[in-house]
Amino acid sequence: MNDELNLLKKHKKGLLRIIFSRTGIIILLLLLAIFCFLIAEIFFAALIGKILGGIGLFNLCVIVYLMSTDMDSSAKLTWILVISVTSFFGTLFYLYTKSDIGSRAIGTGYNKLVKDHKNEIQQDTAVMEELKSVSHETADLVYYLNRSGTFPATSGNKVTYYPLGENKWEAMLEELKKAEKFIFMEYFIIDEGRMWGSILKILVEKAKQGVDVRVMYDGTCAIALLPYNYPKMLAEYGIKCKMFSPIRPFLSTHYNYRDHRKILVIDGKVGFNGGINLSDEYINHTKPFGHWKDTAVRIEGKAVDNLTLMFLNMWSLGEQDPNYKSYLGLADSFAEKGYVIPYGDNPFDRDKVGEKVYMDILNRANKYVHIMTPYLILDDEVLTALKYSAERGVDTKLILPGIPDKKPVYALAKTYFRTLLDSGVEIYLYKPGFVHAKMFISDDTKAVVGTINLDYRSLYHHFECGTYLYGTDSVANIESDFMDTISKCERVTYESIKKEKIFTKLVGNFMRLIAPLF
Repeated sequence: MNDELNLLKKHKKGLLRIIFSRTGIIILLLLLAIFCFLIAEIFFAALIGKILGGIGLFNLCVIVYLMSTDMDSSAKLTWILVISVTSFFGTLFYLYTKSDIGSRAIGTGYNKLVKDHKNEIQQDTAVMEELKSVSHETADLVYYLNRSGTFPATSGNKVTYYPLGENKWEAMLEELKKAEKFIFMEYFIIDEGRMWGSILKILVEKAKQGVDVRVMYDGTCAIALLPYNYPKMLAEYGIKCKMFSPIRPFLSTHYNYRDHRKILVIDGKVGFNGGINLSDEYINHTKPFGHWKDTAVRIEGKAVDNLTLMFLNMWSLGEQDPNYKSYLGLADSFAEKGYVIPYGDNPFDRDKVGEKVYMDILNRANKYVHIMTPYLILDDEVLTALKYSAERGVDTKLILPGIPDKKPVYALAKTYFRTLLDSGVEIYLYKPGFVHAKMFISDDTKAVVGTINLDYRSLYHHFECGTYLYGTDSVANIESDFMDTISKCERVTYESIKKEKIFTKLVGNFMRLIAPLF
């Protein structure tokens, strides 16, 4: 019996992403600037001085305005570099992206939904008082999270940690088969193959049974993974499907404003969160970059409402008066210790929630902070927090991939190694392959498992989510997995840095110049 359903013919994945990206646009602008300068030299030689003077004044005015904004200082320097190199065209590109023509409607609509449905779930005051008595610091963080969104802390949840994509996949299939009312799925990547095929087969059966099945994926999938009409294809099987913010070449100012979240909610009782997308490399069925190390958590209990609300806010963009109440407050309570706080980050508000949660862990740690991340593209604040954590005697460890999925970005990450080592941060490379997990663990009491990388995209530009755990039994399991993973790693040393190829160092330093655009 075939346990998979695939709707598409086998296809090759093209190298189309660069022409949709800001990198592609910058390359185009540079070529355009060179071309126009040559044209001006040939046909307008007599006026070239006045033309360049006017352009220089215009660029200067824009740079003065740029410096007055609340943009991260590293991003300001990058934009100044782009304007300096590409001149008038770089300035126009900055103004175009600043206008947020493509993303303004998304941001306005999403923030309105968050505001309108802020009271759908509320912080239990008894839980908050209990948390204050256990950990006033964590209670302070929860207060902040509820200020920026609706992310209450809850107790009485059961948490299961999955150290590999294969483990989560098996659990997903079992839970999906039990669905009776609704299935909500929101993922950054869906690609046809064994993993998605096995899930899709169950979704089709559940839709036939009358279960409300909704699937949402990011518009970047339409570049090379799924056709634009894929939502219509799923609709023929009774599955409601939406593609978040489809990308159009060079026209999308919101290229960086992607839905990078990974959420699965079943009947409002079970929720999944973590770094694992719905594609075969995440379960090691295919191995383009060696062994794929990824992680996830399953939540049972009231904390599932946080994930449900995040999904509904995203799903409801563009809809009129969406009904949330029938999907909330359905979970059971368990005799489990600790507190669970699923939370999200929204690029259209002023709160860098993902970054602040990570920095809160770094700044409050007493014994250790252990981190897994696939990418390392740091702003000054996070870099300072990492270094200070180690400098005040906290055991600060980072696990990064041993085999990269993006070599230029990997070269960029290596530019931070020396300064981190100087402060006492220990860095390890996962030799069997690629680490895609996004995790922080600290002091045997707290951990975060989610979608948030240590890079500009996750911390500034994307919709993200994570699950903050305090005092749960699962924290020990997460730390145990971290230590097991580190046993498979090679430690970065000053000697290994010296042996790095000159070309890699050059690429890394160049990439660091334009890092905020990634």
